[in-house]
Amino acid sequence: MPNTLYLVATPIGNLEDITLRALRVLREARLIAAEDTRHTRTLLDHYQITTRCISYHEHNKLARLDEILTALASGDVALVSDAGTPALADPGFELVTACIAAGFPVAPVPGPSAPVAALVASGLPTTRFAYVGFLPRRSVERRALFTDLAALSFTLVCFEAPHRLCETLDDMLAVLGDRRIVVAKDLTKRFEALRRGSVSQMIHHFSTERPRGEYTLVIEGRQSSGEHKRDRDRIHLPEAGSAPPSEAELAVRLRDLRAQGHNGSTAARIVAHELGLPKRAVYQIWLKLDEEE
Repeated sequence: MPNTLYLVATPIGNLEDITLRALRVLREARLIAAEDTRHTRTLLDHYQITTRCISYHEHNKLARLDEILTALASGDVALVSDAGTPALADPGFELVTACIAAGFPVAPVPGPSAPVAALVASGLPTTRFAYVGFLPRRSVERRALFTDLAALSFTLVCFEAPHRLCETLDDMLAVLGDRRIVVAKDLTKRFEALRRGSVSQMIHHFSTERPRGEYTLVIEGRQSSGEHKRDRDRIHLPEAGSAPPSEAELAVRLRDLRAQGHNGSTAARIVAHELGLPKRAVYQIWLKLDEEE
């Protein structure tokens, strides 16, 4: 086989999650292009692999192209990211296209992938899903993305940083509604955790527990009208086009949310979104409940 660029999947946490083929390719390659050579060296040292490494990351990926293509002229090159499958939300796309253009074969060496790991363990539908990658940093851009995705019936999978998780959940509730979601933390690592529930329940949870670690989010796709109606019936909400709910009806819904552990701000946000009402008006009813009780 001609000299080849191998896209080698590496562990996302547990060093045992690497394939025998991946270890062989890393040993036999002329060069390893690594997102962070220090991080990759930990893996290589663990398996006593001495292949030379160079850095290939977001800030030097274009400058490194010629060097890697030159190395390919005399042997195989393995591309690895810090964790998981390279070129998937990690540097590598430009290198892959450059190798294809230069006539070098590109071969995947499958293995760990955080999006797939989270999806299959989520309990949400896996038949069709949309991988979104890292979410935008700014709220206005996240909301625009969620608006574009809102009509999809596919399960959605994305990454989010811990310091933006709470804001992202707020944006998600505002645009996508109170869908089912799985928040997967530190997959395959010591403190791995998969928390399942609704978006509003995640907002409540992380309002009292500071997010820490690496998060993969798996979000329910848009429900059909029949499923949506069953959900509305279950929480006793009026159908669109019917008379606006009375204050007493809103109070019942707020009491339900209080019983689930939601605070006033979160409960008012949920009800306001469900019924298209001003959050401030709903929150005033919550305050009346406090006075009465």
